[in-house]
Amino acid sequence: MNVHTPEIDRKPSRKEAERALATLRHWAGQSHEAEIAALDPAVAALAPDAEKVSYPPLARHYDAGFEADADYRDTLPDLQNGPSSLIRGARRAIQHVGISNFRLPIRFRSRDNGALVLETSVTGSVSLDADKKGINMSRIIRSFYAHAEKTFSFETIEAALDDYKTDLESFDARINMGLRFPVAVESLRSGLTGYQYYDISLELVETAGVRRKIMHLDYVYSSTCPCSLELSEHARQARGVLATPHSQRSVARVSVELVGSRCLWFEDLIELCRRAVPTETQVMVKREDEQAFAELNAANPIFVEDAARLFAEELQAEERIGDFRVVASHQESLHSHDAVSVLTEGTLFAADSLDPKLFSTLFHVG
Repeated sequence: MNVHTPEIDRKPSRKEAERALATLRHWAGQSHEAEIAALDPAVAALAPDAEKVSYPPLARHYDAGFEADADYRDTLPDLQNGPSSLIRGARRAIQHVGISNFRLPIRFRSRDNGALVLETSVTGSVSLDADKKGINMSRIIRSFYAHAEKTFSFETIEAALDDYKTDLESFDARINMGLRFPVAVESLRSGLTGYQYYDISLELVETAGVRRKIMHLDYVYSSTCPCSLELSEHARQARGVLATPHSQRSVARVSVELVGSRCLWFEDLIELCRRAVPTETQVMVKREDEQAFAELNAANPIFVEDAARLFAEELQAEERIGDFRVVASHQESLHSHDAVSVLTEGTLFAADSLDPKLFSTLFHVG
């Protein structure tokens, strides 16, 4: 049985600490290095000739044979997961903390091509309580590797999210997986076929116990200005002057919440966008295809407002889609600026404030 007296438990006074320090310094000055090291190597700094005292020489080689057993691992410092007393700054909860752009090959299911192994960029984050210092971010990575050999679906992503929520003792969590999905696309008239690559992200978000599945797609198309088209035709008819309407590469980022039990395949969302705006940029082109593309653009002139509404018309008719957002950018060939629009349905994507860099991310990289 341990007995603590009030004299031992009380905090020493400043004078008592000074006397103890003087005694310790005197002892260090009279003792050998081995004695000091046996007590505590830090005491060496208190010796009168402290500048001459040094730790024993350390080995300068990598010990490939050293094994870190459980007892050794227990001695390792873990500052990030330390007590709340180590928190710096405001004692506030953090909504998102984790990793971004962790890459690994993942096998995805597709509607038309079976399984494809694609390089995938993973962003994983969890919420952090106000009284927690931090998280062990490597656990998010380990959670993914535990499922990396499986063919990924939203069910597999949910299993990975469950794992790192448990490991990190967090309430809210989210995963975003970005990839470039190849689809064989036939040219308009020549019969050639080439691969179109689509930037797609799968996102799983859990907040307050509610999980929502989201798919993002960047759809790249050509937009011919209706006003410019009419003015060009006026120049031809009224004055016999050759004129061409301006058109430009355009990007729509279509984000949809997946609802119901039926799968919305990557190809399904791509085809939905093609129905809304058929002037998708082309992969393989001969002269007859270039002419066909000019005719297709003339048959489908659109302002950026038209584009947003055309996408919305198709999205709201799809029963596998709940809330959605369309962010469109027509990267003008007439103006030195872009024409943009944002259309949302439901509360999931509604926001009064937009990321000031949002539209600058809507550039297609060939």
